[in-house]
Amino acid sequence: MLPAGTSAAAPVTAPEAEAFVRFCYQRRHVGWPELYDEMCLVATRGLFRGMGREALAEVGVGFSLFETPRMAQLVRQVVGEELAARRAARAAALDVLRVAEERDRAAAMAAAAAVA
Repeated sequence: MLPAGTSAAAPVTAPEAEAFVRFCYQRRHVGWPELYDEMCLVATRGLFRGMGREALAEVGVGFSLFETPRMAQLVRQVVGEELAARRAARAAALDVLRVAEERDRAAAMAAAAAVA
């Protein structure tokens, strides 16, 4: 859930800011506000490309109360993209399995017909 007052328009962000959020999300698959805690931990320890809070602020990642709505929107965007990619990968894997099962079934029917 996003904080009150968060606009629906996607913010303009640096690619590094999106990569930071994606990195944090891949470490811990949670949404807002739980991901905020992970982002703070990663920033404090410099776990993302050695970037601390100051370096992250330069690319548009801020942790102040005033920056929370923009960060929540960025998290929503990145998490949505990650979930969509995961769904697409799962659907592709199911399609591969379905094709393999159909091929195996056809091969078994051909083998049974050859024996008969």
